[in-house]
Amino acid sequence: MRPTKTFDAERVHFNLARLKKAGGNFEVVVDPDKAVAFKEGVAVDIDEVVKAQDVFFDAKKGELASEERIKEVFGTTDPLAVAQFILKEGEVQLTAEHRAKVREHKYNQLVQLISRNACDPKTKLPHPETRIRNAMEEARIAIDEFKKPQDQIGDVLQKLRPLLPISIESTTVEVTLSATNAAKAYGMLQSFGTLKNEAWLNDGSFKGNLELPAGMVNDLIDKLNASTQGSAQVEILK
Repeated sequence: MRPTKTFDAERVHFNLARLKKAGGNFEVVVDPDKAVAFKEGVAVDIDEVVKAQDVFFDAKKGELASEERIKEVFGTTDPLAVAQFILKEGEVQLTAEHRAKVREHKYNQLVQLISRNACDPKTKLPHPETRIRNAMEEARIAIDEFKKPQDQIGDVLQKLRPLLPISIESTTVEVTLSATNAAKAYGMLQSFGTLKNEAWLNDGSFKGNLELPAGMVNDLIDKLNASTQGSAQVEILK
């Protein structure tokens, strides 16, 4: 039998990743910010996400899952491999305090994104952040703490349009990626906008057109350069 860790559940507040599988409950204690980043798809080392290399049946009671049960369900007793599976397939249970912190941060990011990229379609002038905040409050916008702000902006704009004349000015860029970086950077392109005229060339390289908000082009170029060591080619078409 593995030893049982003891925690004072009345004094310690856990941020957990939890998975119910094969009739059992499996938990790991996580760093909340890194766990959120992991769920968003950010490349984070799993040993930086978990705060203890233990798999629990009930972390708040300090009850560890047995190695036999872990092996039976996950096919391994490697705690980091199990933790990664739990994070991918399960849910991150944040404390109320940290959940509120993450939501507020992403709320502010969304306001800034909309203010920077959207405008009044009649005047072509941007909406001030205060106006956007007021409309978001009136529309009772709910923030998903596990999704990037860029991935939520479409749904938010749809809810704002009945209250605020708003549109995103878009542009199209042609992106060329070498065979070395194409597979790695392809998902990044999808997170920025809509891919069109995609072509995977015989040498494994990629070329395609990406439609995205005009205000996000510089951010796209910066991230592609960082991801591909400056080898990506981006040409603005319109």
